[in-house]
Amino acid sequence: MQKLIQGLHEFQDNIFSSQRDLFERLAAGEKPDALFITCSDSSINPNLLTQTEPGELFIMRNAGNIVPPHKLIAGGEEATIEFAIVGLGIKDIIVCGHSHCGAMSALLDSDGARDAMPALCSWLKYAESARRIVQVRYPDLGKEQMLNVAIQENVLVQLENLRTLPAVARAIERAALNLHGWVYKCETGQVFGYDPQHGQFLEVSQAVAGQAVAGHGRVRAHLCII
Repeated sequence: MQKLIQGLHEFQDNIFSSQRDLFERLAAGEKPDALFITCSDSSINPNLLTQTEPGELFIMRNAGNIVPPHKLIAGGEEATIEFAIVGLGIKDIIVCGHSHCGAMSALLDSDGARDAMPALCSWLKYAESARRIVQVRYPDLGKEQMLNVAIQENVLVQLENLRTLPAVARAIERAALNLHGWVYKCETGQVFGYDPQHGQFLEVSQAVAGQAVAGHGRVRAHLCII
């Protein structure tokens, strides 16, 4: 905790004072470029990863970068996404998974996690179809490779869940919103984007048209071991 307090002093004494104009502009209103949905994992820093400044990314984080599908009583995730689209005019939403994801490990080994983390296991029901896809399509993979594929499949499942949200569906219908699926490989710094034309994740620099998948239905991916 002491390290955090020291960091606050460093920010207030040095960082804030040198960027006062930026923070005063942000206090008057934000205009972020994209909504970045990612995992709570502490190894991921969305602003560092994308080299963006405060005010440029609207960020939503939870265990497993999950988007619950639309239901009658909206939860915090749907409210956040709706505000991003309607309130802030966001044009791009990125769902970003990451390598070595603990939530996806728990998804694949739900029996082992159920007693110790029942709340997490209940939350992961929104990724259940990713687990089933992996078990049916990739039964012969080793544990590490299966986790890798589950991480990718989960990103695609959450893109599907996004499309069930009314605010997202309306924006897509107006061609006012693009969805993107990314996977960040923590140990190499690489970012892979889902390319709907090839049906797989490619390095972002290689993926077609910035990996926008809003206009595409579910494309069955031939996933690679990234």
